[in-house]
Amino acid sequence: MLLPSLSALGVSSLWIPPACKAARPEGNGYDIYDLYDLGEFPQKGTTRTKWGSKGELVQLCEAAAGCGIGVLFDAVLNHKAGADFSEEVVATRVDARDRRVEVGGREVIEAWTGYEFPGRGERYSGLRWGRECFTGIDYDGRKGESGVWRFEGKRWARDVDEELGNYDYLMFADVDHGHPEVREDLLRWAGWLAGELKLGGMRLDAIKHYSFAFLRTFVNYVHQHVDANWFFVGEYWREDSEFLARYIEYMGHRMSLFDVQLVSNFSRISLLGDKGDLREIFDDALVVWKPHNAVTFVVNHDTQAGQSLETPVAPFFIPSAYALILLRANAGLPCVFYSDLYGSFGQHPNSDHSNFIPPASGGAVIPKMMLARQLWAYGSQYDYFDDPNCIGFTRLGHPAMSGGAGLAVLVTNSWEFKTKRMFVGESHAGEVWTDLLRWCPGSVVIDGDGWGEFFVAYRGVSVWVNRAAEGREFVDEFVFDSDIYGFEKEAAQKPARAATTESNNGKATKVEVEGNVAERAY
Repeated sequence: MLLPSLSALGVSSLWIPPACKAARPEGNGYDIYDLYDLGEFPQKGTTRTKWGSKGELVQLCEAAAGCGIGVLFDAVLNHKAGADFSEEVVATRVDARDRRVEVGGREVIEAWTGYEFPGRGERYSGLRWGRECFTGIDYDGRKGESGVWRFEGKRWARDVDEELGNYDYLMFADVDHGHPEVREDLLRWAGWLAGELKLGGMRLDAIKHYSFAFLRTFVNYVHQHVDANWFFVGEYWREDSEFLARYIEYMGHRMSLFDVQLVSNFSRISLLGDKGDLREIFDDALVVWKPHNAVTFVVNHDTQAGQSLETPVAPFFIPSAYALILLRANAGLPCVFYSDLYGSFGQHPNSDHSNFIPPASGGAVIPKMMLARQLWAYGSQYDYFDDPNCIGFTRLGHPAMSGGAGLAVLVTNSWEFKTKRMFVGESHAGEVWTDLLRWCPGSVVIDGDGWGEFFVAYRGVSVWVNRAAEGREFVDEFVFDSDIYGFEKEAAQKPARAATTESNNGKATKVEVEGNVAERAY
Protein backbone atom coordinates (compact mmCIF):
# COMPACT_ATOMS: atom_id res chain seq x y z
CA MET A 1 0.00 0.00 0.00
CA LEU A 2 1.31 3.45 -0.93
CA LEU A 3 -0.34 5.43 1.85
CA PRO A 4 2.21 4.71 4.62
CA SER A 5 5.10 5.73 2.38
CA LEU A 6 3.30 8.92 1.35
CA SER A 7 2.58 9.70 4.99
CA ALA A 8 6.26 9.20 5.78
CA LEU A 9 7.07 11.87 3.19
CA GLY A 10 4.80 14.32 5.02
CA VAL A 11 1.79 14.09 2.73
CA SER A 12 -1.35 15.13 4.56
CA SER A 13 -3.91 15.36 1.74
CA LEU A 14 -4.61 13.14 -1.27
CA TRP A 15 -6.50 14.62 -4.23
CA ILE A 16 -8.25 11.83 -6.12
CA PRO A 17 -10.08 11.99 -9.50
CA PRO A 18 -13.89 12.48 -9.54
CA ALA A 19 -15.37 9.40 -7.90
CA CYS A 20 -18.99 9.74 -9.07
CA LYS A 21 -20.55 7.70 -11.87
CA ALA A 22 -19.61 9.09 -15.28
CA ALA A 23 -21.59 9.04 -18.52
CA ARG A 24 -19.31 6.30 -19.89
CA PRO A 25 -17.64 3.31 -18.19
CA GLU A 26 -14.25 4.67 -19.22
CA GLY A 27 -15.11 8.26 -18.24
CA ASN A 28 -12.72 9.99 -15.86
CA GLY A 29 -15.62 11.46 -13.90
CA TYR A 30 -15.66 14.96 -15.34
CA ASP A 31 -18.46 13.73 -17.64
CA ILE A 32 -20.56 13.48 -14.47
CA TYR A 33 -23.81 11.53 -14.54
CA ASP A 34 -24.93 10.83 -10.96
CA LEU A 35 -23.47 12.52 -7.87
CA TYR A 36 -25.01 9.91 -5.59
CA ASP A 37 -23.48 6.91 -7.36
CA LEU A 38 -19.93 6.29 -6.09
CA GLY A 39 -19.64 2.97 -7.88
CA GLU A 40 -22.61 1.32 -6.20
CA PHE A 41 -25.38 1.04 -8.79
CA PRO A 42 -25.63 -0.57 -12.24
CA GLN A 43 -25.84 2.54 -14.39
CA LYS A 44 -24.29 3.60 -17.70
CA GLY A 45 -23.02 0.12 -18.46
CA THR A 46 -21.15 -0.45 -15.21
CA THR A 47 -21.55 -0.67 -11.46
CA ARG A 48 -18.04 0.41 -10.55
CA THR A 49 -16.61 3.67 -11.83
CA LYS A 50 -13.42 3.77 -13.88
CA TRP A 51 -11.56 4.06 -10.56
CA GLY A 52 -13.28 1.24 -8.66
CA SER A 53 -16.28 0.35 -6.51
CA LYS A 54 -17.81 2.33 -3.69
CA GLY A 55 -16.53 -0.25 -1.23
CA GLU A 56 -12.99 0.28 -2.45
CA LEU A 57 -13.42 4.05 -2.21
CA VAL A 58 -14.64 3.76 1.39
CA GLN A 59 -11.63 1.59 2.22
CA LEU A 60 -9.25 4.07 0.60
CA CYS A 61 -10.62 6.99 2.60
CA GLU A 62 -10.50 5.06 5.87
CA ALA A 63 -6.99 3.80 5.22
CA ALA A 64 -5.81 7.29 4.29
CA ALA A 65 -7.33 8.74 7.47
CA GLY A 66 -5.53 6.05 9.44
CA CYS A 67 -2.26 7.35 7.99
CA GLY A 68 -3.09 10.95 8.79
CA ILE A 69 -4.01 11.75 5.19
CA GLY A 70 -7.26 13.48 4.29
CA VAL A 71 -8.78 12.60 0.91
CA LEU A 72 -9.83 15.57 -1.24
CA PHE A 73 -12.94 14.67 -3.26
CA ASP A 74 -12.95 16.14 -6.77
CA ALA A 75 -16.44 17.62 -7.06
CA VAL A 76 -17.98 18.37 -10.47
CA LEU A 77 -21.06 20.50 -9.83
CA ASN A 78 -21.34 22.63 -12.97
CA HIS A 79 -22.82 20.22 -15.51
CA LYS A 80 -24.30 16.77 -16.15
CA ALA A 81 -23.75 14.32 -18.99
CA GLY A 82 -25.22 11.06 -20.27
CA ALA A 83 -28.91 11.90 -19.84
CA ASP A 84 -31.39 9.03 -19.82
CA PHE A 85 -33.80 10.67 -22.26
CA SER A 86 -34.21 13.81 -24.33
CA GLU A 87 -36.83 16.54 -24.04
CA GLU A 88 -38.19 19.22 -26.33
CA VAL A 89 -37.00 22.61 -25.14
CA VAL A 90 -37.58 26.10 -26.47
CA ALA A 91 -34.15 27.68 -26.68
CA THR A 92 -32.10 30.40 -28.36
CA ARG A 93 -28.75 29.75 -29.94
CA VAL A 94 -25.94 32.06 -28.77
CA ASP A 95 -22.54 32.90 -30.17
CA ALA A 96 -20.04 30.35 -28.84
CA ARG A 97 -17.42 33.12 -28.70
CA ASP A 98 -19.70 35.55 -26.82
CA ARG A 99 -22.56 33.89 -24.97
CA ARG A 100 -24.30 37.24 -24.49
CA VAL A 101 -24.99 37.50 -28.23
CA GLU A 102 -27.99 35.69 -29.72
CA VAL A 103 -27.43 34.31 -33.22
CA GLY A 104 -30.90 32.94 -33.86
CA GLY A 105 -34.47 33.28 -32.77
CA ARG A 106 -36.45 31.03 -30.47
CA GLU A 107 -36.63 27.45 -31.68
CA VAL A 108 -37.59 24.04 -30.41
CA ILE A 109 -34.59 21.74 -29.93
CA GLU A 110 -34.19 18.19 -28.70
CA ALA A 111 -32.08 18.45 -25.56
CA TRP A 112 -30.70 15.52 -23.56
CA THR A 113 -31.77 16.77 -20.15
CA GLY A 114 -33.76 13.92 -18.59
CA TYR A 115 -32.13 12.09 -15.65
CA GLU A 116 -34.06 9.30 -13.91
CA PHE A 117 -31.11 7.31 -12.51
CA PRO A 118 -32.81 3.93 -13.10
CA GLY A 119 -30.10 1.92 -11.35
CA ARG A 120 -30.31 3.97 -8.15
CA GLY A 121 -34.02 4.79 -8.09
CA GLU A 122 -34.88 7.17 -5.27
CA ARG A 123 -32.20 5.97 -2.90
CA TYR A 124 -30.29 8.85 -1.29
CA SER A 125 -32.15 11.51 -3.34
CA GLY A 126 -35.58 11.70 -4.92
CA LEU A 127 -34.74 14.55 -7.30
CA ARG A 128 -35.24 13.70 -10.96
CA TRP A 129 -33.44 16.16 -13.17
CA GLY A 130 -35.20 17.63 -16.19
CA ARG A 131 -34.92 20.63 -18.50
CA GLU A 132 -36.00 23.00 -15.71
CA CYS A 133 -32.79 22.11 -13.80
CA PHE A 134 -30.49 23.43 -16.54
CA THR A 135 -29.77 26.72 -18.26
CA GLY A 136 -28.43 25.47 -21.58
CA ILE A 137 -26.87 22.71 -23.65
CA ASP A 138 -24.46 22.18 -26.55
CA TYR A 139 -26.34 19.77 -28.82
CA ASP A 140 -29.66 19.74 -30.66
CA GLY A 141 -30.65 16.14 -31.26
CA ARG A 142 -33.42 17.17 -33.65
CA LYS A 143 -31.02 18.70 -36.20
CA GLY A 144 -27.93 16.81 -35.13
CA GLU A 145 -26.10 20.10 -34.62
CA SER A 146 -23.59 21.22 -32.03
CA GLY A 147 -23.53 24.74 -30.61
CA VAL A 148 -24.57 26.56 -27.46
CA TRP A 149 -28.26 27.08 -26.67
CA ARG A 150 -29.79 28.97 -23.75
CA PHE A 151 -33.15 27.67 -22.61
CA GLU A 152 -36.23 29.89 -22.66
CA GLY A 153 -36.94 31.41 -19.29
CA LYS A 154 -33.34 30.96 -18.22
CA ARG A 155 -30.37 33.29 -18.12
CA TRP A 156 -26.70 32.71 -17.63
CA ALA A 157 -25.48 33.37 -14.09
CA ARG A 158 -24.16 36.92 -13.99
CA ASP A 159 -21.53 36.34 -11.29
CA VAL A 160 -19.20 34.15 -13.36
CA ASP A 161 -15.99 34.77 -15.27
CA GLU A 162 -16.36 37.26 -18.14
CA GLU A 163 -14.35 35.19 -20.63
CA LEU A 164 -16.41 34.59 -23.79
CA GLY A 165 -18.67 37.40 -22.62
CA ASN A 166 -20.17 35.17 -19.94
CA TYR A 167 -18.55 31.84 -19.09
CA ASP A 168 -21.41 30.22 -17.20
CA TYR A 169 -21.75 27.59 -19.90
CA LEU A 170 -18.85 25.14 -20.19
CA MET A 171 -20.08 21.80 -21.52
CA PHE A 172 -22.87 19.19 -21.55
CA ALA A 173 -26.10 20.22 -19.77
CA ASP A 174 -25.32 23.35 -17.73
CA VAL A 175 -26.61 23.13 -14.15
CA ASP A 176 -28.87 25.98 -13.01
CA HIS A 177 -27.57 26.80 -9.53
CA GLY A 178 -30.41 29.27 -9.11
CA HIS A 179 -33.07 26.55 -9.25
CA PRO A 180 -34.26 26.01 -5.63
CA GLU A 181 -34.54 22.22 -5.84
CA VAL A 182 -31.12 21.94 -7.47
CA ARG A 183 -29.52 24.13 -4.80
CA GLU A 184 -31.17 22.15 -2.03
CA ASP A 185 -30.07 18.84 -3.53
CA LEU A 186 -26.45 19.93 -3.96
CA LEU A 187 -26.24 21.08 -0.36
CA ARG A 188 -27.86 17.86 0.82
CA TRP A 189 -25.38 15.88 -1.31
CA ALA A 190 -22.44 17.47 0.51
CA GLY A 191 -23.81 16.31 3.84
CA TRP A 192 -24.59 12.87 2.45
CA LEU A 193 -21.07 12.55 1.03
CA ALA A 194 -19.51 13.32 4.39
CA GLY A 195 -21.61 10.56 5.92
CA GLU A 196 -20.50 8.01 3.30
CA LEU A 197 -16.78 8.79 3.15
CA LYS A 198 -14.13 9.95 5.61
CA LEU A 199 -12.88 13.01 3.75
CA GLY A 200 -10.51 15.89 4.35
CA GLY A 201 -12.15 18.27 1.92
CA MET A 202 -12.89 18.98 -1.73
CA ARG A 203 -11.30 20.12 -4.93
CA LEU A 204 -14.00 22.06 -6.80
CA ASP A 205 -13.74 21.71 -10.56
CA ALA A 206 -13.96 24.60 -13.06
CA ILE A 207 -15.31 27.20 -10.64
CA LYS A 208 -14.93 30.10 -13.08
CA HIS A 209 -18.18 28.72 -14.58
CA TYR A 210 -20.11 28.66 -11.27
CA SER A 211 -22.23 31.36 -9.76
CA PHE A 212 -19.83 32.92 -7.26
CA ALA A 213 -22.69 33.47 -4.82
CA PHE A 214 -23.82 29.85 -5.03
CA LEU A 215 -20.30 28.56 -4.42
CA ARG A 216 -19.92 30.81 -1.38
CA THR A 217 -23.21 29.45 -0.07
CA PHE A 218 -22.02 25.89 -0.70
CA VAL A 219 -18.68 26.33 1.08
CA ASN A 220 -20.24 28.18 4.01
CA TYR A 221 -22.91 25.47 4.34
CA VAL A 222 -20.29 22.74 4.52
CA HIS A 223 -18.21 24.56 7.11
CA GLN A 224 -21.27 25.37 9.24
CA HIS A 225 -23.30 22.15 8.92
CA VAL A 226 -21.04 19.37 7.63
CA ASP A 227 -17.39 19.70 8.70
CA ALA A 228 -15.70 22.92 9.77
CA ASN A 229 -12.28 21.40 9.07
CA TRP A 230 -12.78 20.54 5.41
CA PHE A 231 -10.17 22.05 3.13
CA PHE A 232 -11.48 23.56 -0.12
CA VAL A 233 -9.40 24.29 -3.19
CA GLY A 234 -10.98 25.64 -6.35
CA GLU A 235 -9.79 25.35 -9.91
CA TYR A 236 -10.08 28.87 -11.30
CA TRP A 237 -7.82 28.98 -14.34
CA ARG A 238 -6.91 32.62 -14.75
CA GLU A 239 -3.52 34.31 -14.92
CA ASP A 240 -4.63 37.29 -12.86
CA SER A 241 -3.59 36.83 -9.26
CA GLU A 242 -5.05 40.13 -8.10
CA PHE A 243 -8.47 38.98 -9.33
CA LEU A 244 -8.04 35.58 -7.68
CA ALA A 245 -7.00 37.27 -4.43
CA ARG A 246 -10.24 39.27 -4.48
CA TYR A 247 -12.16 36.04 -5.15
CA ILE A 248 -10.56 34.45 -2.08
CA GLU A 249 -11.60 37.48 -0.04
CA TYR A 250 -15.16 37.17 -1.39
CA MET A 251 -15.13 33.56 -0.18
CA GLY A 252 -14.13 34.74 3.29
CA HIS A 253 -10.75 33.03 2.96
CA ARG A 254 -12.53 29.68 3.34
CA MET A 255 -11.27 28.55 -0.04
CA SER A 256 -7.82 28.25 -1.59
CA LEU A 257 -7.07 28.49 -5.30
CA PHE A 258 -4.42 26.93 -7.52
CA ASP A 259 -1.56 29.30 -8.34
CA VAL A 260 -2.02 29.51 -12.09
CA GLN A 261 0.37 32.42 -12.56
CA LEU A 262 3.22 30.59 -10.82
CA VAL A 263 2.99 27.51 -13.02
CA SER A 264 2.79 29.80 -16.04
CA ASN A 265 5.99 31.48 -14.84
CA PHE A 266 7.64 28.08 -14.42
CA SER A 267 6.71 27.22 -17.99
CA ARG A 268 7.65 30.51 -19.64
CA ILE A 269 10.97 30.99 -17.89
CA SER A 270 12.10 27.37 -18.10
CA LEU A 271 11.37 27.09 -21.83
CA LEU A 272 13.59 30.12 -22.42
CA GLY A 273 16.54 28.16 -21.06
CA ASP A 274 19.40 30.38 -19.99
CA LYS A 275 17.58 33.36 -21.54
CA GLY A 276 14.91 33.16 -18.86
CA ASP A 277 15.15 35.54 -15.92
CA LEU A 278 14.84 33.55 -12.69
CA ARG A 279 14.36 36.75 -10.71
CA GLU A 280 10.85 36.93 -12.21
CA ILE A 281 9.80 33.45 -11.11
CA PHE A 282 7.32 34.70 -8.47
CA ASP A 283 6.15 37.78 -10.36
CA ASP A 284 2.41 38.29 -9.69
CA ALA A 285 2.10 34.74 -8.34
CA LEU A 286 -0.97 34.12 -6.18
CA VAL A 287 1.29 32.93 -3.38
CA VAL A 288 2.62 36.50 -3.15
CA TRP A 289 -0.91 37.89 -2.80
CA LYS A 290 -2.41 35.17 -0.60
CA PRO A 291 0.31 32.90 0.81
CA HIS A 292 -2.13 31.03 3.06
CA ASN A 293 -4.74 30.42 0.33
CA ALA A 294 -2.57 29.48 -2.65
CA VAL A 295 -2.04 25.88 -3.75
CA THR A 296 1.21 25.74 -5.66
CA PHE A 297 2.10 23.06 -8.18
CA VAL A 298 4.47 22.27 -11.04
CA VAL A 299 2.20 20.14 -13.20
CA ASN A 300 -1.21 18.48 -12.97
CA HIS A 301 -3.52 16.44 -15.17
CA ASP A 302 -4.86 19.54 -16.94
CA THR A 303 -1.45 20.98 -17.87
CA GLN A 304 -0.04 17.88 -19.58
CA ALA A 305 0.72 17.83 -23.29
CA GLY A 306 -2.37 17.82 -25.49
CA GLN A 307 -4.73 19.21 -22.85
CA SER A 308 -6.61 22.48 -23.21
CA LEU A 309 -4.60 24.01 -20.35
CA GLU A 310 -1.26 22.66 -21.57
CA THR A 311 1.51 24.46 -19.68
CA PRO A 312 4.77 22.58 -20.24
CA VAL A 313 7.66 23.00 -17.84
CA ALA A 314 11.10 22.15 -19.25
CA PRO A 315 12.19 18.76 -17.82
CA PHE A 316 15.49 20.12 -16.50
CA PHE A 317 13.60 22.69 -14.41
CA ILE A 318 11.10 20.39 -12.73
CA PRO A 319 13.31 19.59 -9.69
CA SER A 320 14.09 23.31 -9.31
CA ALA A 321 10.39 24.20 -9.41
CA TYR A 322 9.64 21.65 -6.72
CA ALA A 323 12.40 23.08 -4.53
CA LEU A 324 10.77 26.51 -4.90
CA ILE A 325 7.32 25.31 -3.78
CA LEU A 326 8.38 22.78 -1.15
CA LEU A 327 11.15 24.50 0.80
CA ARG A 328 10.30 28.20 0.99
CA ALA A 329 8.53 30.03 3.83
CA ASN A 330 4.98 31.37 3.33
CA ALA A 331 4.83 29.56 0.01
CA GLY A 332 1.31 28.21 0.06
CA LEU A 333 0.22 24.58 0.03
CA PRO A 334 2.51 22.60 -2.31
CA CYS A 335 0.95 19.91 -4.48
CA VAL A 336 3.11 17.04 -5.73
CA PHE A 337 1.92 15.25 -8.85
CA TYR A 338 1.49 11.48 -8.71
CA SER A 339 3.49 10.76 -11.86
CA ASP A 340 6.42 12.82 -10.60
CA LEU A 341 6.68 10.29 -7.78
CA TYR A 342 5.68 7.07 -9.52
CA GLY A 343 5.88 7.65 -13.27
CA SER A 344 3.06 7.39 -15.79
CA PHE A 345 1.86 5.69 -18.96
CA GLY A 346 1.02 8.89 -20.80
CA GLN A 347 -2.35 9.73 -22.28
CA HIS A 348 -2.45 6.64 -24.50
CA PRO A 349 -0.85 3.74 -22.61
CA ASN A 350 0.23 0.66 -24.53
CA SER A 351 -1.05 -2.70 -23.41
CA ASP A 352 2.52 -3.92 -22.97
CA HIS A 353 3.48 -0.80 -20.93
CA SER A 354 6.30 -0.10 -23.34
CA ASN A 355 5.61 3.63 -23.19
CA PHE A 356 6.00 3.87 -19.41
CA ILE A 357 7.66 7.16 -18.46
CA PRO A 358 9.78 7.04 -15.28
CA PRO A 359 9.18 9.50 -12.42
CA ALA A 360 10.90 12.87 -12.43
CA SER A 361 14.66 12.61 -11.79
CA GLY A 362 14.38 8.85 -11.39
CA GLY A 363 12.06 9.13 -8.40
CA ALA A 364 14.82 9.98 -5.90
CA VAL A 365 15.02 13.78 -5.76
CA ILE A 366 11.47 14.98 -5.01
CA PRO A 367 11.00 12.57 -2.05
CA LYS A 368 14.21 13.89 -0.48
CA MET A 369 12.92 17.44 -0.87
CA MET A 370 9.67 16.42 0.82
CA LEU A 371 11.64 15.00 3.73
CA ALA A 372 13.79 18.13 3.86
CA ARG A 373 10.58 20.16 4.10
CA GLN A 374 9.55 18.24 7.20
CA LEU A 375 12.92 18.33 8.89
CA TRP A 376 14.70 21.59 8.08
CA ALA A 377 12.50 24.07 6.17
CA TYR A 378 11.84 26.28 9.19
CA GLY A 379 12.81 29.66 10.56
CA SER A 380 13.61 32.99 8.96
CA GLN A 381 14.21 33.12 5.22
CA TYR A 382 16.78 35.13 3.30
CA ASP A 383 16.31 35.55 -0.45
CA TYR A 384 19.07 36.02 -3.03
CA PHE A 385 17.18 36.79 -6.24
CA ASP A 386 19.99 38.95 -7.59
CA ASP A 387 21.10 37.13 -10.74
CA PRO A 388 18.92 36.34 -13.80
CA ASN A 389 20.53 32.91 -14.12
CA CYS A 390 21.02 31.94 -10.48
CA ILE A 391 18.74 32.51 -7.49
CA GLY A 392 18.91 31.20 -3.97
CA PHE A 393 17.37 31.32 -0.52
CA THR A 394 18.18 30.08 2.97
CA ARG A 395 16.12 28.95 5.96
CA LEU A 396 17.84 29.50 9.30
CA GLY A 397 16.04 26.70 11.11
CA HIS A 398 14.03 26.71 14.34
CA PRO A 399 15.32 25.46 17.72
CA ALA A 400 12.23 23.31 18.22
CA MET A 401 12.64 21.49 14.89
CA SER A 402 15.47 19.03 14.17
CA GLY A 403 17.83 20.73 16.57
CA GLY A 404 17.61 24.04 14.73
CA ALA A 405 19.11 22.77 11.47
CA GLY A 406 18.37 24.89 8.41
CA LEU A 407 19.00 24.66 4.68
CA ALA A 408 20.24 26.61 1.66
CA VAL A 409 18.92 26.25 -1.90
CA LEU A 410 20.43 27.35 -5.20
CA VAL A 411 18.74 27.18 -8.62
CA THR A 412 20.31 27.92 -11.99
CA ASN A 413 19.20 27.75 -15.62
CA SER A 414 22.72 28.45 -16.84
CA TRP A 415 24.96 25.98 -18.63
CA GLU A 416 27.72 27.06 -16.27
CA PHE A 417 28.65 26.16 -12.70
CA LYS A 418 27.33 28.89 -10.35
CA THR A 419 28.19 30.03 -6.82
CA LYS A 420 26.51 32.39 -4.37
CA ARG A 421 27.47 33.62 -0.94
CA MET A 422 24.48 33.31 1.39
CA PHE A 423 23.75 33.81 5.09
CA VAL A 424 22.50 30.84 7.12
CA GLY A 425 22.88 32.24 10.65
CA GLU A 426 25.68 32.64 13.17
CA SER A 427 24.34 29.67 15.10
CA HIS A 428 25.58 27.45 12.26
CA ALA A 429 29.15 28.78 12.30
CA GLY A 430 31.72 26.04 11.81
CA GLU A 431 29.24 23.51 10.42
CA VAL A 432 30.04 21.54 7.29
CA TRP A 433 27.17 21.50 4.78
CA THR A 434 26.77 19.19 1.78
CA ASP A 435 24.26 18.89 -1.05
CA LEU A 436 21.37 16.67 0.00
CA LEU A 437 20.63 15.79 -3.63
CA ARG A 438 24.24 14.70 -4.29
CA TRP A 439 24.34 16.60 -7.54
CA CYS A 440 27.15 18.83 -6.20
CA PRO A 441 30.21 17.07 -4.71
CA GLY A 442 32.28 18.72 -2.04
CA SER A 443 31.29 20.68 1.07
CA VAL A 444 30.77 24.20 2.37
CA VAL A 445 32.10 25.33 5.74
CA ILE A 446 30.00 28.05 7.38
CA ASP A 447 32.21 30.93 8.55
CA GLY A 448 32.13 32.62 11.94
CA ASP A 449 29.58 35.18 10.80
CA GLY A 450 27.16 32.54 9.51
CA TRP A 451 27.92 32.83 5.78
CA GLY A 452 28.76 30.16 3.22
CA GLU A 453 29.84 30.09 -0.42
CA PHE A 454 27.35 27.64 -1.94
CA PHE A 455 27.40 26.26 -5.46
CA VAL A 456 25.16 24.53 -7.98
CA ALA A 457 25.80 22.50 -11.11
CA TYR A 458 24.61 23.71 -14.51
CA ARG A 459 20.84 23.78 -15.17
CA GLY A 460 20.22 22.32 -11.77
CA VAL A 461 19.29 22.76 -8.14
CA SER A 462 21.20 22.08 -4.94
CA VAL A 463 19.85 21.74 -1.40
CA TRP A 464 22.52 22.26 1.23
CA VAL A 465 22.16 20.95 4.80
CA ASN A 466 24.56 20.41 7.69
CA ARG A 467 25.99 16.94 7.15
CA ALA A 468 25.55 16.32 10.90
CA ALA A 469 22.01 17.72 11.08
CA GLU A 470 19.40 15.82 13.04
CA GLY A 471 17.72 13.44 10.60
CA ARG A 472 20.42 13.83 7.93
CA GLU A 473 21.63 10.26 8.11
CA PHE A 474 18.08 8.99 7.66
CA VAL A 475 17.49 11.16 4.58
CA ASP A 476 20.87 10.27 3.06
CA GLU A 477 20.08 6.57 3.35
CA PHE A 478 16.41 6.89 2.43
CA VAL A 479 15.39 5.09 -0.76
CA PHE A 480 11.91 5.85 -2.03
CA ASP A 481 10.25 2.87 -3.68
CA SER A 482 8.81 4.39 -6.84
CA ASP A 483 8.71 1.04 -8.63
CA ILE A 484 5.08 0.30 -7.75
CA TYR A 485 4.49 -1.40 -11.11
CA GLY A 486 7.50 -3.69 -10.75
CA PHE A 487 9.19 -2.53 -13.97
CA GLU A 488 12.63 -2.10 -12.39
CA LYS A 489 12.45 -5.52 -10.78
CA GLU A 490 11.33 -7.00 -14.09
CA ALA A 491 14.18 -5.30 -15.95
CA ALA A 492 16.70 -6.53 -13.38
CA GLN A 493 15.73 -10.11 -14.22
CA LYS A 494 16.45 -9.67 -17.93
CA PRO A 495 19.78 -10.59 -19.52
CA ALA A 496 22.47 -7.97 -19.07
CA ARG A 497 22.67 -7.19 -22.80
CA ALA A 498 18.96 -6.46 -23.02
CA ALA A 499 19.09 -4.31 -19.90
CA THR A 500 22.03 -2.36 -21.26
CA THR A 501 20.28 -1.79 -24.57
CA GLU A 502 17.17 -0.50 -22.82
CA SER A 503 19.23 1.81 -20.66
CA ASN A 504 21.06 3.25 -23.64
CA ASN A 505 17.90 3.78 -25.65
CA GLY A 506 15.60 4.92 -22.84
CA LYS A 507 14.25 8.46 -22.81
CA ALA A 508 13.23 10.47 -19.78
CA THR A 509 10.59 12.75 -21.25
CA LYS A 510 7.85 13.31 -18.66
CA VAL A 511 4.13 13.07 -19.35
CA GLU A 512 1.63 13.16 -16.51
CA VAL A 513 -1.50 11.18 -15.67
CA GLU A 514 -4.42 12.09 -13.44
CA GLY A 515 -4.13 11.99 -9.69
CA ASN A 516 -2.48 14.46 -7.32
CA VAL A 517 -0.85 14.35 -3.94
CA ALA A 518 -1.33 17.52 -1.93
CA GLU A 519 0.81 18.36 1.08
CA ARG A 520 -0.34 20.93 3.62
CA ALA A 521 1.91 23.86 4.40
CA TYR A 522 3.28 24.07 7.92
